Amino acid sequence: MAQDEETKTTAAADLAGRPLKLAELVDYQTGAVVSRTLVDKKAGTVTLFAFDGGQGLSEHTAPFDAVVNVIDGEAEITISGEAMTLSAGDMVIMPAGAPHSVAAVGPFKMMLTMIRS
Repeated sequence: MAQDEETKTTAAADLAGRPLKLAELVDYQTGAVVSRTLVDKKAGTVTLFAFDGGQGLSEHTAPFDAVVNVIDGEAEITISGEAMTLSAGDMVIMPAGAPHSVAAVGPFKMMLTMIRS
């Protein structure tokens, strides 16, 4: 097993089987978007993101459905040209192939679950 794969497996194993506070698993960084992969499997991924205010992800598409759960703060998410504001506790499903973008209104954290199969 390559060292990067081993590190990912060890990190995921360290989190498995115990209660976790999602908002505490990734920290804000000034002027940046920080990510932390919690699950990376053939069937999909679970990744936490922390966006500093004013940061975002430009419009793009993905070949798979994805679910965004906002866990802290507020963001504007645009899917197929329709903008919506989501805050902590909200979620949205981004359909495969639909152009989408994310813009942090202020500092915000989200969990992205990508379903590959």
